[in-house]
Amino acid sequence: MKELVATNNPVTISYIESLLEDSNIDFLVLDQNMSILEGSLGIIPKRIMVTDEMHLAAKQLLQDAGLAKEITSQ
Repeated sequence: MKELVATNNPVTISYIESLLEDSNIDFLVLDQNMSILEGSLGIIPKRIMVTDEMHLAAKQLLQDAGLAKEITSQ
């Protein structure tokens, strides 16, 4: 799995999840429950991970949606 996006913005995460689901791209959101450990400070970003095989397609999807700046460089 490769990291696609790392952000603390819940709206961005929700939108990206929707885009990936609509495109049938499997993904995982990691670090969702870290706010419990960090005290809801928002220090630890949530990470959206996609399979190695779908990473390029997912990156292109986000670029086409105007979210290129959200993509983690990898």
